[in-house]
Amino acid sequence: MSTETIDLKTRLVTDFYAREEVMNGEAQSDFHQTKRRALGIFEERGFPTPRHEEWKYSNVRDMISHQYQFNGEHAVTEEVIDALKIANLSGNIIYIINGRYEASLSTLVSPPDQLTIQPLYEAIRENPELATTYFGQLAKSESDAFTALNTAFAHDGVFIQVPAGKVVEQPIILRFISDARTENVGSNPRNLFVVGRNAQVKMAESYRTIGSERSLTNTVTEIFVAEGANVEYYKVQNEAEKAYHVGTTHVNIRDNSHFYSATVTLNGGFIRNNLTIELDGQHCEAFMYGLYFPDEKQHIDNHTLADHRQPNSYSSELYKGVLRDRSTGVFNGKIFVRQDAQKTNAYQSCKNVVLSPDATMNTKPQLEIYADDVKCSHGTTTGQLDEEALFYMRSRGISKTEAMTLLMYAFCEDVISQIKIDAIREHLEGVITEKLAKK
Repeated sequence: MSTETIDLKTRLVTDFYAREEVMNGEAQSDFHQTKRRALGIFEERGFPTPRHEEWKYSNVRDMISHQYQFNGEHAVTEEVIDALKIANLSGNIIYIINGRYEASLSTLVSPPDQLTIQPLYEAIRENPELATTYFGQLAKSESDAFTALNTAFAHDGVFIQVPAGKVVEQPIILRFISDARTENVGSNPRNLFVVGRNAQVKMAESYRTIGSERSLTNTVTEIFVAEGANVEYYKVQNEAEKAYHVGTTHVNIRDNSHFYSATVTLNGGFIRNNLTIELDGQHCEAFMYGLYFPDEKQHIDNHTLADHRQPNSYSSELYKGVLRDRSTGVFNGKIFVRQDAQKTNAYQSCKNVVLSPDATMNTKPQLEIYADDVKCSHGTTTGQLDEEALFYMRSRGISKTEAMTLLMYAFCEDVISQIKIDAIREHLEGVITEKLAKK
């Protein structure tokens, strides 16, 4: 292990104990004891290497060879925020900057009886039972070193609760911004979403970087979806070339519930997305869509798991990628059907277009089935643009660049069209068209 790796790990562990010394009685709380156990796991295991099967194609050596100021101060003003806004996007817009919930920059429009939004630490301080009922119950520290690290430092982030039977009419937009204009910055935002029985809500997370220094975002989101609830969840990443991002989203859905997700990765130096959905009820449905566009030397890794735990559940997954230059893509998708999960229907597809001989796509679709009355399928394809279609379009007077852009956009359209918050979809259509037109 390199000296740099030891230095970053040691610094994080030292920071934890330094904070603990000034906590007084809070150090004995259930919340802190959970964090302390997570730190022990991280301290024992350290950061993953390519020798770990789940990190076989994603080497974090460069990420952890730098130092970061975690949860540091920032100078993000309203003027900076205005430059990052999406046209015509309205709703409950929350800003988390360098890992800190910024109430002064945020806007809540839904009435309090529809929705509760608080900083995570404030919610747990007011209701300590959250720490034992929900926190860390899905995203287990034992499963991954980055999850353990996030759990150990969980403080800032967002708690969202939708009461039973409520329909949140305005979407919830969480905007995570790394202010890397003056120094390397790091953050460990932790989010906890609890959606009650028969409730409905749309949520979106977006990640942006400002500045040319390095940033490390290690985020964990746990989502509990009760019986009959309907949740739409979107994640958009448009970060900088020196941005490192490890994002883990773990979802549990119950009887007759519906969870719908789309992850769009536009930019970022190193991106790792982990999405796990536990289908823990009968007649529940989960949909997973993904789209990614690595170029230059970018690395984008998507790990997904549809965990069918009860009979009569349905999951459908479609991920697509467009790779160019010397970029690298990874897709590892798993369908897991437990013994009691009879009558499961589960489908998975990953399709990729590689536009450069130096780009690399690694795919690993997996089925692990312990029930005998199921319908499951998976498949992956990686290739180049259809030469016949390209020739046909050029024979009609369309330039090669424009023809390629049109073909690639058509390839992406069946994922883009799944984003049901109109302002976000329209914004992405413009950004994606511009990115695809890049020579």
